[in-house]
Amino acid sequence: MSADKKQVLVFRALPPDQMARLEAAHHVVFADPKQDLDSFHAALPMAQGLIGSSYPIDAALLARAPKLEAISSVSVGVDNYALDALHARGIVLCHTPGVLDETVADTVFALLMATSRRVVELSTLVREGRWQKNIGEDLFGVDVHGKTLGLLGFGRIGQAIARRAALGFGMPVRYYARRAVDLAAQAPELQGKALHTPLDELLATSDLVVAMLPLSDTTRGMVDATVFARMKRGAIFINGGRGATVREDALLDALDSGHLHAAGLDVFAKEPLPLDSRLRTHPRVTPLPHIGSATTETRHAMAALAVSNLLQALAGERPSAVFDTASA
Repeated sequence: MSADKKQVLVFRALPPDQMARLEAAHHVVFADPKQDLDSFHAALPMAQGLIGSSYPIDAALLARAPKLEAISSVSVGVDNYALDALHARGIVLCHTPGVLDETVADTVFALLMATSRRVVELSTLVREGRWQKNIGEDLFGVDVHGKTLGLLGFGRIGQAIARRAALGFGMPVRYYARRAVDLAAQAPELQGKALHTPLDELLATSDLVVAMLPLSDTTRGMVDATVFARMKRGAIFINGGRGATVREDALLDALDSGHLHAAGLDVFAKEPLPLDSRLRTHPRVTPLPHIGSATTETRHAMAALAVSNLLQALAGERPSAVFDTASA
C-alpha cells in the first residue's frame, strides 16, 4: 500500500465524479450500513476516513474504528455524530454548510406557500375528479403577502428565508435567536426589515412561524405545548429545521383544537415518517419527505464539498468546512 494513500470508507453513495476524486487519492471501500451492515462493520477497523450521511455514528461504532482520523458528513446537521467521543479522540468532523442555503430556503418558502394556499390538497381534488364546481369558502386558503413572519433561528438559511419574505412578499420579519445578528455586516438588505424579537412577542404577533432550529440538548423538544399556546390563534407553523426540536404530540393537539390553522413539515422526529403517525394524514398538515436540499445541483455541490473536506483532512490540512466538536 502506498504510504500516502489511506483507507476511506464511503457509507452512502456519492456521485461518480466525486467517487473518482476519492479513488484517485486513496484506497476506497463502499459499504452502506442500511444495505449491508456486516460489510460496513468489517471495513471500520482499517478506516482512516469516513464519508456519508444519514446514519448514526455513535461512540460504540467509533470504537470499532481505532485508526479513524476524519469524518466528512454530506450534511449540515451533525446530530448523527457522537461529538464528545470525536472530540476526545481528536477525530476531525466536517460538514457542508453554505452550499445548500438558498435551496433549503426555496423549499421552506414553497412549503409555506403550499400550506397557506392548500396547494397539495386542492391539486389532489382536481386529480381525483372531485372538482365539479367553483370551490367555496371551505376550501379557501389564506394570503401570504403582507403577513408577519416569525423565524425561530436566524442563521444563513433563516436569513435566506427572510429575504424571500421581506423583499419578495412585503412581509414584516421577526426573528428569535440567542443574540441579534449584525445585519449591516451579514445581511444589509434586511436592515429595517428583520427585527430581533423576544420569543413571546414573536409568537404572539406572527401569522406564520417557521422553525429553522439546529438540534441540540437545548433545542430538543423546544417547540412544545407552551410555545404553540403562545402563538397567535390561526397561525401557521412550518418546520424546516430538525424534527426533534418539535413536540409532535403538542403540535397535533394545537391543530386539533383549531388554535393553529395549519402546519407544513419537511422534517420529523422519526424519519421516514411511520405509517401510523397522524401527521401523515392530518387534514391540516402538509408533509414532505425531508427534501430541503434535494435538488440535483445542490446534492452534487454538497458531495463535492464533503469530498474536498475529507481530502484536505487526510492530507493534514484544515478542511474548508470543519465542525468544532469542542463547542457542542
